[in-house]
Amino acid sequence: MSQPWGYAPNNGPDKWATNFPIADGPRQSPIDIVPGKATFDASLKPLQLKYDPNTSKGILNNGHSFQVDFADDDDNSSLTGGPISGTYRLRQFHFHWGGSDDRGSEHTVGGIKFACELHLVHWNTKYPNFADAAGKPDGLAVVGVFLKIGADNPQLQKVLDALDSIKAKGMQTTFQNFDPTIMLPGSLDYWTYDGSLTTPPLLESVTWIVLREPISVSSAQMAKFRSLLFTADKETPCCMVDNYRPPQPLKGRKVRASFK
Repeated sequence: MSQPWGYAPNNGPDKWATNFPIADGPRQSPIDIVPGKATFDASLKPLQLKYDPNTSKGILNNGHSFQVDFADDDDNSSLTGGPISGTYRLRQFHFHWGGSDDRGSEHTVGGIKFACELHLVHWNTKYPNFADAAGKPDGLAVVGVFLKIGADNPQLQKVLDALDSIKAKGMQTTFQNFDPTIMLPGSLDYWTYDGSLTTPPLLESVTWIVLREPISVSSAQMAKFRSLLFTADKETPCCMVDNYRPPQPLKGRKVRASFK
């Protein structure tokens, strides 16, 4: 049985260290990215993201967010280049969002919060599987994309349309033929740093790749995210909002930028 955790006052991020002491560790995420303090690193390579729509499998409300899962038994959907060496396979993507449009992202940029943040989670194929990789310092690579309030984003619509089928915790349905590349911004310029999962068990195994350019999302589309529930069927409904961890101390880590 996993330890109970969530985003409520009694089990939210400021309480996680009780059951997960690593919450106070040296490389916790997210962080506030201060552009003026990030170091341009000419050795950083361009990101190579190759996603096969046929690998998308299903969509699940896990009671903390919703996630779209991918078949990861081959390299058909994978990440190479950037700050990593080797090949990392796409496992799933999920989002974090606020109770209103003025907050919701986990990372912030110079203290600025975005309405939502997309995380594309990949694992290093030099390890036998995702679970093994998740425990290694170089095991995971997560690409973060900010969602900024603006025009309606048609590239998100297929995901949003599926949410009616997974309203309550534990609900899932098939979700096929989806290419996450369509959700990426035009520029793949990024910041990178060594960090952690932003949800328990908070393992310090993530190379973070946070894209500089946000994608747009409308207020109406954000309302759709908030129509999900933290709670299961037949429980007192509790809307899924503010499911983000606030920025953690940098503790001497360096943030590098792929751009000047």
